Amino acid sequence: MNHKGCPDEYPISLIINGFEIAVFQLTKYDLEDWTYGYLFSEGFIQEASDIESILINEEMGSIHVSLSSHFDEEQVFSKKKHYTAGCGRGVTFFSMTDVKNFDRVASDKSYQLSYLLKKRSEFAQNSDLYLETGGMHGACIIDEEGMLAIREDIGRHNAVDKIIGYAIRKRLQPERLILLTTGRVSYEMLSKAAKFGFPVIGSRTAATKQAVQLAKFLNIEVIGYLRGKMATVYTSAGRVINDVTAELPLERSIEGGNS
Repeated sequence: MNHKGCPDEYPISLIINGFEIAVFQLTKYDLEDWTYGYLFSEGFIQEASDIESILINEEMGSIHVSLSSHFDEEQVFSKKKHYTAGCGRGVTFFSMTDVKNFDRVASDKSYQLSYLLKKRSEFAQNSDLYLETGGMHGACIIDEEGMLAIREDIGRHNAVDKIIGYAIRKRLQPERLILLTTGRVSYEMLSKAAKFGFPVIGSRTAATKQAVQLAKFLNIEVIGYLRGKMATVYTSAGRVINDVTAELPLERSIEGGNS
């Protein structure tokens, strides 16, 4: 019998300009990327240069961030917190109503389904922490040249924040990027993708009804169950071309309930 190592998670406090935002359960890899990604996804920063410094103390379980602009802690703490579902539970300050006010995504790029399935397989084969432990989530960006950048964490939303942070630090433009995730696409996952501007988000598992409704409103293509020669396209933005089989149902309605 093969035994995999246990995945790691640690409580880490995020402190901005001396004020603690929350304590998060995180895997201690790529914490700088997570910090950039979470702060961007939650609207604390608009670009990488908004952060003056980051001090990560793994031993003390803290991340201290200094922002270049004034941080209004009263405004932040007056907003209602929404605790995210799933492992590595996090917190978001954006409600579904807030997300509907994000800019609609504009992109004329389309992709063959066979290409997306191939890249999903490459993503799985190169997810080192998952292969080591069997208990990690991952998020992956695919650029125009087909190159993959992968980040992993105990929490699916943390992994997405990490890859968004990577993209921000590298100053990548979202219009022709693909976001893949191993986790369920829920509304807070969709909001992170929408905030950065990804036109396509794919997952090996399902999307929730709320996420699909937001995706349609914001013109984001959402693809679920990317496995083998299988896929479910929940939206109709026209960015996925079915070149696998004419019989494969690429779109289905989930108006009757969650997937």
